[in-house]
Amino acid sequence: MSDNRIAVIDYGMGNLHSVASALEHVGPNAEVVITSDAEVIKAADRVIFPGVGAIRDCMAEIRRLNFDQLMPEVIASGKPVLGICVGMQALMNRSAENGGVDCIGQLDGEVKFFGNELRGTDGELLKVPHMGWNQVVQTSDHPLWKGIEDGSRFYFVHSYYVSAANPKEVVGRCDYGLPFDVALSHNNLFAVQFHPEKSHTSGLQLLKNFVEWDGKA
Repeated sequence: MSDNRIAVIDYGMGNLHSVASALEHVGPNAEVVITSDAEVIKAADRVIFPGVGAIRDCMAEIRRLNFDQLMPEVIASGKPVLGICVGMQALMNRSAENGGVDCIGQLDGEVKFFGNELRGTDGELLKVPHMGWNQVVQTSDHPLWKGIEDGSRFYFVHSYYVSAANPKEVVGRCDYGLPFDVALSHNNLFAVQFHPEKSHTSGLQLLKNFVEWDGKA
């Protein structure tokens, strides 16, 4: 067994194989396991909490599998944890999606809708979902930014965005008609709105940093 075992949590929401193959590419000595087994997740050295789709469906599966209880336990253990896309949103207090859904509450803040009247600086109507490449401003130093230039572009697909309650937890921001939080850090937990596994060089560097991270900010 590898001494760097990474559990990618499977609750049926997300392209887990693309995440796993990106991790295997950047961490050839790591053992990557896609799993819904709580014991395997607890025994792993690192944990990735991904997700795509509607938050109501995601939270329903998370609760059915008791991952809403498991995630606080895993985070409290001190091992490095990375939330991706809806995985990040599910870690917040609440989402406005689907008429309002309570989430896991490991990070303080709300998930809000971009709106149907979102406009750019030129006044032009912006498409929702926010889909494609956008620049991420690093608002604070963090080991997961190592080797990634400030303002690097990452790949996004989302209609809802995170608004964190604690500015000290925000380590990355983006602008799409309005400024919003795209990377949050709290001790051994790091969470991003974008898809690092789809973000070429910068995304792979972030995953490589995660594979090597000791969980200390």
